[in-house]
Amino acid sequence: MPRASIAIALLLLAAGSLVAIPHSQQSPPAPPAPAPGPRASGQTITVPVNLVNIIATVLTRRDKLVTGIDKAEFRVFEDGKEQKIEFFSRETDLPLRIGLLLDTSNSIRERLEFEKDAAIEFLSNNLRRKKDQAFLMIFDNEPSVIQNYTDDSSKLTEAVQRQRAGGGTALYDAIIQASDKLAQAPQPADNSGVRRVIVVISDGDDNLSQAARGAAIEAAERTGASIYCISSSTEWVSAASETDPRKKVERKYLKGDADKVLVEFAAETGGRAFFPYSVDDLGQSFQDIGQELRSQYSLAYIPPNRPADGKLRLIKVEVDRKGLVVRTRKGYYALPPQPAVKFAAPQNP
Repeated sequence: MPRASIAIALLLLAAGSLVAIPHSQQSPPAPPAPAPGPRASGQTITVPVNLVNIIATVLTRRDKLVTGIDKAEFRVFEDGKEQKIEFFSRETDLPLRIGLLLDTSNSIRERLEFEKDAAIEFLSNNLRRKKDQAFLMIFDNEPSVIQNYTDDSSKLTEAVQRQRAGGGTALYDAIIQASDKLAQAPQPADNSGVRRVIVVISDGDDNLSQAARGAAIEAAERTGASIYCISSSTEWVSAASETDPRKKVERKYLKGDADKVLVEFAAETGGRAFFPYSVDDLGQSFQDIGQELRSQYSLAYIPPNRPADGKLRLIKVEVDRKGLVVRTRKGYYALPPQPAVKFAAPQNP
């Protein structure tokens, strides 16, 4: 292989180690050509690597997943202005890195067994040995990791079953700590990228966090993690009527303030919120989550050259097909760009 080709290959590998972009169907752009003329030994080529990465789910209006959409059909907007999609891939089988957050506060004491069953059911449906990894965090007065990253669902299940309820609820603090831990998630041996997910099983009633709700959403967005919420609340369940045959099944009829918190976490980060009543209702929900996580699209674009002032930049993704809905995170915070990749150029032969 010519020296120049080797240099470019190493350059792209270096860039890939700094930017969390999953495997793309499109090759990254080549580095800019150096100015003509002799090149001194040790001269460097500098390539900026600040990209905005987006994971998108496309559904029909009846929440049926849509796969097989091509890059040309997607349109990405930042603060209302269309952006050029630089990278695109259909992410059908990325390894998962899951933060499982279990509410063990006093407010869910009567529903703790439901939460345990929900956590175990989720793991059995979605954690693949030697591919995915998850950690278990509980939160009451404060968050605590009780089982570190593992691909062994039995270890996580044993940790779940040991839990007892008591104390306040620091949900927002837990999401922030889980986001930080996901940012340092173990990478696959081939460094091919991972899908970061936070699964919250809680009634959504935070009463003890030091951080604000917005800070928790921001932490998840910075990490690129989607939040999937499973409500353990029963306050919204209507009483079943024995006299009215049309009301044999208890149904959700109203979302309270805590329910809306769970909905907000999911909506802002591109996840979903579920409101099951019994463990029997969970099976389909978890199948939906698993299928969704493996039927998504990865897109990336170079953000406009504006000051990195830390403010929120709004993102919108559309597809050129009628009747489809795209679910993704709502935006990102404009931080200073990552350091550019520097690579020593080869000498002229």
